[in-house]
Amino acid sequence: MFSYFSKDIGIDLGTANSLVYLRGRGIAISEPSVIAVNTKTGQILAVGGEAKEMIGRTPSHISVIRPLVNGVISDFEITQEMLRYFLQKIGRRGNFLNYRRAVIGIPSNLTEVERKSVEDAVVGAGVNRAYLIEEPVAAALGSGLPIESPVASMVIDIGGGTIEIAIISMGGVVMAKSLKIAGDKFNEEIIKFIHEEFRLIIGEPTAEKLKIACGSAIPVDEKLEMRIRGRDLASGLPREVIIRNHHIRLARARSLRSIIEAVKDVIEVSPPELVGDVLKEGISLSGGGSLLRGIDILIQREIEVPVKVAEDPLTAVARGIGIAIEDMAGHRHIFDNPFQKREIIL
Repeated sequence: MFSYFSKDIGIDLGTANSLVYLRGRGIAISEPSVIAVNTKTGQILAVGGEAKEMIGRTPSHISVIRPLVNGVISDFEITQEMLRYFLQKIGRRGNFLNYRRAVIGIPSNLTEVERKSVEDAVVGAGVNRAYLIEEPVAAALGSGLPIESPVASMVIDIGGGTIEIAIISMGGVVMAKSLKIAGDKFNEEIIKFIHEEFRLIIGEPTAEKLKIACGSAIPVDEKLEMRIRGRDLASGLPREVIIRNHHIRLARARSLRSIIEAVKDVIEVSPPELVGDVLKEGISLSGGGSLLRGIDILIQREIEVPVKVAEDPLTAVARGIGIAIEDMAGHRHIFDNPFQKREIIL
């Protein structure tokens, strides 16, 4: 009876999207990390996909908030409300009364204060106890890499707020680097490029559509273009332009170069035996950013190491968290806090 009414969950608390894994059932929630609030009354109007559709289209008294910035909680109360909504949504579907334990994925570079805020937000949302796991480890686990063996597994997780680059061996991170260059930064670069080159002002939703429709890391044979509409900078009137693939590549060139340099930095400071393993085993890409056309080819060309994109990269971290939550005792050594490893009971 206790196991039926008390469930364990895994949470991939992302800057762009949040996923919740329910033990024994799989991924139960996949929603944008966005919430809409009426600033006059404090009422929550929408969460997730409904709130995302409101971005750039609301009156002054409605704020559309993204409570996580670069993988860090920027608005504690709103994050807690968003999590509470997700957990209640699962509860309504399955009639579960209580959430006993939660495993949460976090970026590898969070401070102790930031890690504590994640734990407090999850506990405040209705979970009895929270455990942390670093996202590169979860991504490697979800990608099916042999993280427990004494062989290097290198992962690059390109999320909405951060890019996690790590070499993992024996169940732990040997070398890692976190960049605040990811999906949100790419959108900002596209907005800036359109502003400077076409003298046109566009919003984040349009930049996101451009990134998906026309973006690539290398030149492609197919014709990729998209008509966009925005406000002309000179006249202030609506105007339409056609954006092509090479425009988006130019907009993102600096960020892509930064990613390549960061990967080189991690490899250069890693133990030589593990570097040899990376050359043999290759690099695994995960996260929504790995869906960018040709990014695996670009990294492989620059680093001279085989690169592959994980199966269903958008859910790799959530699936890795799910593997850990299904067997917490067997995976307790990969949790972030050493005290958490001793707390886990079967």
